[in-house]
Amino acid sequence: MSEDPNRITTMEVNTAFITSKRGILKVAEMVTLFVAFVCFAVASRPQYIAATVLEFLITSLLLLLYVFKLNKRLTFFFWPLIDVFNSMFGSVYFIILSLLASTTYTVTGTLLGGIVGFMSAGLLCADSVLLLKNITFNMARSEMNTVCEN
Repeated sequence: MSEDPNRITTMEVNTAFITSKRGILKVAEMVTLFVAFVCFAVASRPQYIAATVLEFLITSLLLLLYVFKLNKRLTFFFWPLIDVFNSMFGSVYFIILSLLASTTYTVTGTLLGGIVGFMSAGLLCADSVLLLKNITFNMARSEMNTVCEN
């Protein structure tokens, strides 16, 4: 009860993350996932639409987590490792999804979505490799957060 009710809490915004390699990769992933979503939506392929929207939402939530520095407040998870698992799973999943979309297309939008899906898979794979190079499991958590933000 000793907190001041008029106290305004501010949220830090990490604008340097957007211009870092990882930030640019996250934004590029979101752009390619959105383009793949639009292509699949035009071709009206609901199973592909659901997969791209889900990965788009997960990637955007991770981007917001890093931009607003929520990974420093929510310390019950090791966020870089969750990001690596998401990127690895997403890249494998999008390789399979893109292969299916490109080989079984009946509408050009499905083929274009498959091609853009391959680009998304490449970006997700690059993100996981970049993160795995930065993760060291013998560091303290505070040191690890500063390493993985760059």
